[in-house]
Amino acid sequence: MTPSIIIIGGGAAGLMAGIAAARQGHPVTILEKKDRVGRKLAITGKGRCNVCNTAPMKEAIDHFFPSGKFLYQCFSRFYTPDLIALLEENQVRLKTERGGRMFPQSDKAADIIAALARSFTRLGGVIRTSVPVKALLIEDSFCRGVITQSGQEIRAAATILTTGGASYPATGSTGDGYRLAAMAGHTIVPIRPALVPVVTAGDLAKRLQGLALKNVQVTVWMDGKKTDSLFGEMLFTHFGVSGPIILSLSHAMVQGLGAGKDVQLTIDLKPALDHKQLDARLLRDMDTFGKKKTRTLLKGLLPASLIPVCLDELGFDPDVPAHQITSGMRKKLRNWLKEFRLDVTGHRPLREAIVTAGGIATKEIDPKTMRSKICSGLLCAGEVLDIQADTGGFNLMAAFSTGWMAGASAVNG
Repeated sequence: MTPSIIIIGGGAAGLMAGIAAARQGHPVTILEKKDRVGRKLAITGKGRCNVCNTAPMKEAIDHFFPSGKFLYQCFSRFYTPDLIALLEENQVRLKTERGGRMFPQSDKAADIIAALARSFTRLGGVIRTSVPVKALLIEDSFCRGVITQSGQEIRAAATILTTGGASYPATGSTGDGYRLAAMAGHTIVPIRPALVPVVTAGDLAKRLQGLALKNVQVTVWMDGKKTDSLFGEMLFTHFGVSGPIILSLSHAMVQGLGAGKDVQLTIDLKPALDHKQLDARLLRDMDTFGKKKTRTLLKGLLPASLIPVCLDELGFDPDVPAHQITSGMRKKLRNWLKEFRLDVTGHRPLREAIVTAGGIATKEIDPKTMRSKICSGLLCAGEVLDIQADTGGFNLMAAFSTGWMAGASAVNG
């Protein structure tokens, strides 16, 4: 049977587009370039798959850039409760963790992939793997289907482009969608990494490699001006810093570095205490520890691996008795605890980013249908669009939601 709808890419957006289209009785075929669908889904959330977030729709939209308003129509049509219901229809239940993040109860991304693929094929959808698409079949500004790498022409009434971004290329996200969309006349906003670890100067990060900090406040500074700040968890690596709040702040840092700005991070290691409260805490500790060494006093304030870094940064003698710490030394320590500073010199490459920033300009996509305004018969959904979000399941929810809208609108939409 000749498909009435072809979907290029079997990731989150592609599978969801397939389900939405097949539910309306349309013959649908997913063409996946890799040997199986959902390969990037399989590694999200460290293999656990943070599929969505419990945040109300209006709050969730604020987590997207460059503009979350583009997603309003899609989220109104298919949002977290709809995804939960769909997965439960396929025997997958979710659980909620910190920050409203939702995961499968099994902690297995494979269960999400299997549920989506099963739902699609039960509706009569066809999945063809190891079929890379070379070009769109465009006639008179109308997309009539695709041409595969082998030269096969597959015609369809509608073609949905859901190829993902250009991060984690081993999963199949190699930027093919940008090339295909450009063939159809679309503007491609320059791609760059989003949700990516950053590189810091010197050897501080390397000395602290493996140290995870919880409940800290990280602030980004551009040319000496505060731009962004987040509370949560971060991680030191051999090259710099990573972790949830660093990834969410990385968008601003990547842009700043690209603009040639001086980028710094400050880490407030004691965000629950203001300067006055922290000073009182230090005075109490100095009185408590008395003749004990400064390094011993710091054990009550810092993780073990941070203590030598703190001493080196401040130029303190670790063997000085706590009661000999001067008011000037105490001020230096207090300021350091509230503003541990790191110079950001770069970021990890696009292939290591969780998502890709940039992509098909959303002004060229109808947000009510996900249809191309440039090329009739073509729809676009998922990460291939110029839409990105903070960590927490928002990016996957956008892929599911835009995919659903595209599938539901593909024929007579």
